[in-house]
This record gives sequence, C-alpha cells and structure tokens, in this order.
Amino acid sequence: MFRGLEHTAIASPDPARLAEWYVQKLDFRINYTYDGNYFVRASDGSMLEIIPSQGERAPQQMKDPGIRHLAVSVDNFDAALGELRNRGVQFLTEPFANQGNRLVFFSDGDGNILHLIQRERPLP
Repeated sequence: MFRGLEHTAIASPDPARLAEWYVQKLDFRINYTYDGNYFVRASDGSMLEIIPSQGERAPQQMKDPGIRHLAVSVDNFDAALGELRNRGVQFLTEPFANQGNRLVFFSDGDGNILHLIQRERPLP
C-alpha cells in the first residue's frame, strides 16, 4: 500500500535559483515545473520539490527540531568531495568517519543542510 517517499519539499525565496543550484552542484535535473514550483530529480530517481516560500527564514542549526538534513549517497566519497569543492559548495564540517561511513556536511544555495554519505554497508 505505502510505497515510500515520492518527494520532499523545500520552500525557497527563489525556487528557480535553488533548482538550478541542485542541477549545477549535484547533477540533478529539472524534471517538472508548474506555477513557480520546480521538481528536481537525482540520478537514482529521488526528487525534491522546490516551492515558493513566504516570510522570513528561521536560523538553521544542525540539531534544531524538524527535518535537519538531506543525505546524498555516493559511490566514491573522495571523488564526490573533490567535485563539490571544485563546484564551490560551502562546507559546514570537515569530512569525518562514523561507524565505518564517510560523511561531510554542506549547505545548498538557500542554506539548507545536506551531507554526502558513503556507507561501509547498506542499512538493513
């Protein structure tokens, strides 16, 4: 019955600009637009919907209540990290290991928190 998450929405003051950030920095593609909303799709089929925001943005801390980050899986951590550096991504942490996994946190064009992850073993 329930198949999974079809997409996650992010509210942005400039959805077109943020959608293009995901295209330029993470190789997503814009796969659908309507009324100022942009869907961007990753190569694995996962999607984000970027919608127009209203009001001022609240400060973003790593462990504030609510959704805190989007995790981007990679096959080759070092190559992906180097590519993000070449593409001018703003990093929030240095790369680190946690339980055999390699991670680094960074922010998108609006300051939303993401991280790269290369897992030693897939989760069950």
